[in-house]
Amino acid sequence: MRVLRGLCAAVVVAAALVVPVPAASAATGTDPVYDFAGAVRETVWVDIGRDGDGDGKPDRVAADIVRPKEPAAQGTKIPVIMDASPYYSSVGRGNESEFKTYDAQGRPVGFPLYYDNYFVPRGYAVVLVDLAGTNRSTGCVDVGGTSDVQSAKTVIDWLNGRATGYSAKSGGSKVTAGWANGSVGMIGKSYDGTIANGVAATGVDGLKTIVPISGISSWYDYYRSDGASFGFGPDGLAQTVEARNGGQDCSAENSKLAQGATANGDYGPLWAERDYVKQAKNVKASVFVSHGVNDLNVKTINFGQWWDALAASGVQRKIWLAQTGHVDPFDYRRAEWVDTLHQWFDHYLMGIDNGIEKQPMATVERQPDQWADQSSYPAAGVAATTLRPRAGSTAGVGTLSTSASSGTASFTDNLKGTEDGWAGNPATTSANRVLYSTGTLSSPLQVSGTSSITVTATPSTSSARLSAMLVDYGPATIRNYAGAGEGIKTGTNETCWGSNAPGDDACYEVTSADTTNVGYTVISRGWADLANYQSLSQEQPLTPGQPYTMTFRLASTDHVVPQGHSLALIVGGTDTDVITGPAKGPKLTIDLAKTSVQVPLVGTPPASPRMPKAPAGPLAHIESRAPLDLR
Repeated sequence: MRVLRGLCAAVVVAAALVVPVPAASAATGTDPVYDFAGAVRETVWVDIGRDGDGDGKPDRVAADIVRPKEPAAQGTKIPVIMDASPYYSSVGRGNESEFKTYDAQGRPVGFPLYYDNYFVPRGYAVVLVDLAGTNRSTGCVDVGGTSDVQSAKTVIDWLNGRATGYSAKSGGSKVTAGWANGSVGMIGKSYDGTIANGVAATGVDGLKTIVPISGISSWYDYYRSDGASFGFGPDGLAQTVEARNGGQDCSAENSKLAQGATANGDYGPLWAERDYVKQAKNVKASVFVSHGVNDLNVKTINFGQWWDALAASGVQRKIWLAQTGHVDPFDYRRAEWVDTLHQWFDHYLMGIDNGIEKQPMATVERQPDQWADQSSYPAAGVAATTLRPRAGSTAGVGTLSTSASSGTASFTDNLKGTEDGWAGNPATTSANRVLYSTGTLSSPLQVSGTSSITVTATPSTSSARLSAMLVDYGPATIRNYAGAGEGIKTGTNETCWGSNAPGDDACYEVTSADTTNVGYTVISRGWADLANYQSLSQEQPLTPGQPYTMTFRLASTDHVVPQGHSLALIVGGTDTDVITGPAKGPKLTIDLAKTSVQVPLVGTPPASPRMPKAPAGPLAHIESRAPLDLR
């Protein structure tokens, strides 16, 4: 945890004034008119109607609240901004890993992040909820399941008078939220944003909007990919977030997690319970998504499939896509993010007609710190385009176009493959992958949306993995998403975003883009277990020498391949940096006539491409990947 130090380099928002006037103005939006230092700080424990730890007592989740005292004194009820998290006492929140703090009587003092500092003076309450089994809540966390979702949903019910809250963790007197108007907006990064998705998928009354930042939409797609396993399961995460919350025995719940998340990558009941995409039809709240297109932690298929499912439900949507990895927009575009978030909450929680819903739907980072607005995501004019690999004069290397293909190509899975190893020498034969390129583009191509690949492969063994990726070949300066900061560098100066109070300041270290020069950029990835060719729910042993056809997804993105670059498809076996491999690596023979990739494109790829001239040596790319950290 970084300790906030000294004076801020720039005070962006002045200290709140105590002025007895309404906090909302249709002309200007909400202003910081309420006293933050004198705000009410309290904890309410809400009964979620479960007994997850089996102790014979209903689980109660702790909701730490900070709210301006003036509105209640004036008889005015206010909306709530909520962040429900398992991390308030385990790994912390934000780029500076802030934890909740309490005084000697157990009253909340320090609220992580800037939400309270910025929004409480503007007439909002901020409620930070400890998921069941974490920090000061009883029960057990279940990593995106019913307990996690109920932890936050029931607090919304309490804010609307439909659930019971208490003044203590056990016993205590009943507490009501007479100060709340029932309107709630949920926000949070990673696990927190995931819970926002899950609660929205219940259709709970009172939830008006959610802002999921790098959030999961289906936990299967956090731990697995089309039958392939990423090699870890939810029980480990549960134990991490429960570690500092003594007094509960969660071994039974953790055992359920371990057993339900089968190592073979099959989609089963545990994953179905945690699949919010299938419940997206229930969503009534507006949704403001933010995600890094190079997030290798919460992979981008999570925002893509959620976004597409929400489109069918007709809810108001907005999206920001950055070049970063797993990073909060507060740490890569701070001023613009806070301003946009302010307008968003003012509109959907305060009812202010500020036009935010009429602004461009999508904002995309094209180059580090260079942003472009789009009227929609996927981009207007996008068309699902089928590209087919065609053999060239070099074995395992050929062209990619809309033309029909024929023939075969082979490679061997040595169980040591990586995307950089496969992509580094695009014009030469590799024993471990095949590569097909559009050749040099005479005009740009924009990949906007979610791609998929259909592969017909004949394995030499009874099990096989497939990895596929789309690559933009050409020199570029990009955010160093595989570095320690996943595309950002953290400085020592600070800026302040709201009002300060003893033990809870609004100042955060300034960040900047961490960039690197590359010769190619991987823009979309996907992985699969060929044994799941018939069903994700049940793998089938493969018969060596028999062809199998499988369609699997590639990561959602929005990327422009510039004129003069080329777009390539690479197919390999086990990407050892990401998925677990079979016991023995097979030789895989690809039927090119029955293999294709469907890409959402704006622009027309060359009908008869020519391979670009071979580079002098291996191309530069990012050589390391940041460790996964679901924060």
